Amino acid sequence: MTFQIKTLNAISKVGLNRLPEDTYVVGNDLDSPDAILLRSASLHGVEIPGSVLAVARAGAGTNNIPIAEYSALGIPVFNTPGANANAVKELVVAAIFLAARNIIPAASFAHRLDGDAASMDKAVEAGKKQFVGFELPGRTLGVVGLGAIGVEVANAAVGLGMKVMGFDPAITVEHAWNLSSKVERVTNLDAMLKRADIVTVHVPLVDATKGLIGAAQLGVMRKSAVLVNFARGPIVDGAAVVEALESGSLRGYVCDFPTPELNKRPNVVTLPHLGASTNEAEENCAYMAAEELKAYLEDGTIKNSVNFPEAELARVAGTQRLAIANSNVPNMVGQISTLLADAGLNISDLLNKSRGELAYTLVDVDGEVPASLVPKIKSIHGVLSARVI
Repeated sequence: MTFQIKTLNAISKVGLNRLPEDTYVVGNDLDSPDAILLRSASLHGVEIPGSVLAVARAGAGTNNIPIAEYSALGIPVFNTPGANANAVKELVVAAIFLAARNIIPAASFAHRLDGDAASMDKAVEAGKKQFVGFELPGRTLGVVGLGAIGVEVANAAVGLGMKVMGFDPAITVEHAWNLSSKVERVTNLDAMLKRADIVTVHVPLVDATKGLIGAAQLGVMRKSAVLVNFARGPIVDGAAVVEALESGSLRGYVCDFPTPELNKRPNVVTLPHLGASTNEAEENCAYMAAEELKAYLEDGTIKNSVNFPEAELARVAGTQRLAIANSNVPNMVGQISTLLADAGLNISDLLNKSRGELAYTLVDVDGEVPASLVPKIKSIHGVLSARVI
């Protein structure tokens, strides 16, 4: 069987090479793709072909994808959490140094100097006092969000001699295992904000996190505190940041998202969305996204989906597999099993997982699935998609 993958952005060859040419056709002009692989292209308001079984983003954020719309069609949306974690971590650590030592305004000051060596030396000695900063050991860093990136930032800060607090009510077991034992877990965001010298946010942009750091949160932070945002712009209320800076209740803001209200403002450093802009990060993201699509298309495996549950079931020789996405409602497996029995098929293995309102079922049956069975399964109320692998 041959699968078609439509790309909407330039995808690293490191990832595309994971899709063998004998079983995959990859291109940006395919009319009936089995899957879509993208980076920053927006799919909002875009009608996708009915042939699409999955969408994968080579990156962590998925706000450029209409997830609810695709969920209703039974289409898993994959992302690549952790693939760009090191790249973002390095930039966040750099941002902390930029803020602590006032490096950007100091460099700008030095860049504007002119005259002979003697006059420059005199200007340097007179001007450097305005850029006095602070050292990191002993300072307190508050990390909001302990996913792959947040954990790496927290651990790096521990290595720099900082006291580190982490806030994440939904931290996974995997990320908890990777978190340094020296990081203090806190359960109240405001309590952490009150104690931190520097606060950095690492949460996805969803309805619940939009404006997560707003006027109220900025109001409890120390006047000497610095806020760092390399997650998504709207997680921080830009207008509230400007007001806090102007009133002197916030020392500085470093982010990866320039806006008219923030740009060229004293005590603000904006970078042009460089978080994952390394060759290594692009390769890692492409590699992971390709692997996710390959596993889903060939075996129905779901890993790193933002809307459907994790699902992996070892293949059994001599069986065919049914992959079914459905609403998480009672008796779904019972109805599917009845249809299989009516078709004279024996279930060799079965996996049923749920996540919120959605569920996913893998069924391995002995023998071949008749062509007439899939339409019958799709006709079950609540089934969103079904296919034979």
